Amino acid sequence: MSASHAPPELSSTTSDRNGSASTLDGLGASAGAVRVLRPRRAAPADAVRPTRAEVNLAHLRHNLRILERALTGARKPQIWGVLKADAYGHGAPAVARTLERAGIPGLCVALLEEAIELRDAGIRLPILVMGGYYGPRREGFEEIIARDLVPVVYDAGQIERLATLVRIEQRGRVGVHLKVDTGMGRLGAATSELDAVLAALAEHPEVRLDGLMTHLACADADDLDVTIEQMRRFGEIEQRAKRFGLTPRVRHASNSAAMLRLPEASLDVVRPGVALFGISPRAGLAPDLKPVIRVRSEIVALRTLAKGDRIGYGHTWEASRPSVVATVPMGYADGLSRQLSNRGAGLVRGQRAPIAGTVSMDLTMLDVTDVPGVRVGDEVVFLGSQDGPLGRATISAEEIAGLTGTIAWEVLTSISRRVPRFYREP
Repeated sequence: MSASHAPPELSSTTSDRNGSASTLDGLGASAGAVRVLRPRRAAPADAVRPTRAEVNLAHLRHNLRILERALTGARKPQIWGVLKADAYGHGAPAVARTLERAGIPGLCVALLEEAIELRDAGIRLPILVMGGYYGPRREGFEEIIARDLVPVVYDAGQIERLATLVRIEQRGRVGVHLKVDTGMGRLGAATSELDAVLAALAEHPEVRLDGLMTHLACADADDLDVTIEQMRRFGEIEQRAKRFGLTPRVRHASNSAAMLRLPEASLDVVRPGVALFGISPRAGLAPDLKPVIRVRSEIVALRTLAKGDRIGYGHTWEASRPSVVATVPMGYADGLSRQLSNRGAGLVRGQRAPIAGTVSMDLTMLDVTDVPGVRVGDEVVFLGSQDGPLGRATISAEEIAGLTGTIAWEVLTSISRRVPRFYREP
């Protein structure tokens, strides 16, 4: 198991390729550097308590191969892995390095800050910045160019700003991906604005249309009619672009659900996110995927309670018999949802032990009365599988999501940065 390295707490987003600061006269750029603050992830070397997330990078590579085999057709699309939100809580730099070594052709993130973190970690793959936000005055375009990132644009002003920057910096041409709204209603050029955006691209040769993309809203729904309609609109938009003399090199729309359910939506690139990390976007859709992360801690205290004793904030749990309760150093500040109070479970010695009382910020209690041989120091698993002397058991992200009224995506991304990630190399 290898340790991750924490990213720097402070970085500049206006440095050029040689690391020197740059400013742009006449473009409204601030006199100083745009500075990006990132919280420091707890490093394994600094860990004192036994709570940690274990990331199996061999399972990540396995999932990539499963998704590659799921693609059909004579000309299979490329897979660009989505590593937003710290690679769905798994630690973006380590995940990106593994995927790069496995031969993935590109990566996607939501934020410019996320792309910077990957470049700082030495990732050289194409990185698409899907969120399309580069600061209130768009100084972030400087960093896009300096770090050879791929920006997503969706309005004429972005294109004009980028074109001006390219001319001043004498960078030749910069490739962009144009995001269009086909029904998500969130980001992307709307139908009413599309001609103005396409005209801006046609009028500014410094900005090259490399990609055309959209985001599917209902690809995991029972009914695929909405998704099919979105793809029809996307085809119409592609034809409108051609009337402006614009032909994108790649087109992409599919997330994990669409790439596994609707082959005609795969186009030239697919963008799986959660499926890479072993979560099927629909129950039973990809049974061969393997979970990549496992969250574990240890029992640090045991106490015996008499019948009628109450414990925890609000005394929400009362012993219905003489009981043994274990205290575990993990709580809602670590990503163990407070909604699991008196509902969820941990795994101890290969057996389920119910959460007793309210999940606290830093500590959680388990009813281990029915776990023979329990002792201080025993491992407790809150997410993932455990083999123990009493058997084998699993708590999945999907199970936790069902108990807390959310989705598996949120369960993964809620694992906080104060929980160190330990990596098992493939």
